[in-house]
Amino acid sequence: MIRYVPLRGLLGAALLSLTLTGCGNDSPASPAEHPTPAARARHAVAQQPPTVAPGPGGLTPVFRRGGQAAGRTVALTFDADMTADQGKRAAQGERFDNPALIALLRRLDVPSTIFMTGRWAEEYPAQAHEIGNDPLFEIANHSYSHYSFAGDCHGLPRLDRKQIGPDVRRAFTAFRSVGARQVVPYFRFPGGCYDAAALRGLAPVRVTAVQWDVVGGDAFATDADAVARQVLDAVKPGSLVVLHCTRSAAPVTEDAVRRIVPELRERGYRLVKVSDLMKH
Repeated sequence: MIRYVPLRGLLGAALLSLTLTGCGNDSPASPAEHPTPAARARHAVAQQPPTVAPGPGGLTPVFRRGGQAAGRTVALTFDADMTADQGKRAAQGERFDNPALIALLRRLDVPSTIFMTGRWAEEYPAQAHEIGNDPLFEIANHSYSHYSFAGDCHGLPRLDRKQIGPDVRRAFTAFRSVGARQVVPYFRFPGGCYDAAALRGLAPVRVTAVQWDVVGGDAFATDADAVARQVLDAVKPGSLVVLHCTRSAAPVTEDAVRRIVPELRERGYRLVKVSDLMKH
């Protein structure tokens, strides 16, 4: 059951002072890439975004898709992945950002939720600031370190269970440090891997875990058409799609989105952020 609840505790105090945005650009975008202020205003995030009530025993709730009341809406989400120990690779030129993708989302006027790691925000502070202050976008938490929260998970380093809360709070601190305002109390597990122990460890942070019902399949993909087909074949009213905002690990996402968005709109879908989808 979804309900509106007040944000409480440390996270509540932090998030009530925020307002949100998306996944940045290396340089200021041209005016043609930005909708008018009136158009952007309709995407603004409410001060208290909807959340899902805690599960049995106070476990962190998990949201996967909108309900029937969501109608023909779809949420496109993008994971901005970067682990705590990838700074050396970034210094050597590997790009964990994708400013061209963000510019495309702006040109197409696509409201989106960016699940960002704290390490990504620290590596690209100007982009995180820009994303976090654009009402077209909202930033959600993807952990600080992008380490696994539940055992063997796609080869990710494993996070000690006792560090779950501190790791997630550290990411929120990173978002505040770069001046991001459009930040929502949502969390996505690195690699999508979690178990009951991870849900218990996350509970004190008071976030809603957000998964998906449509896998974009863009991670390490080389065929944009295949990614687009995978999304378009699977999407349904209320779907929540996971894609990536990491150029080195998902190089064809921009081209796939260029195909996905017009087709979804042609089918009568309205694109929304997770905070809008969660209302239904």
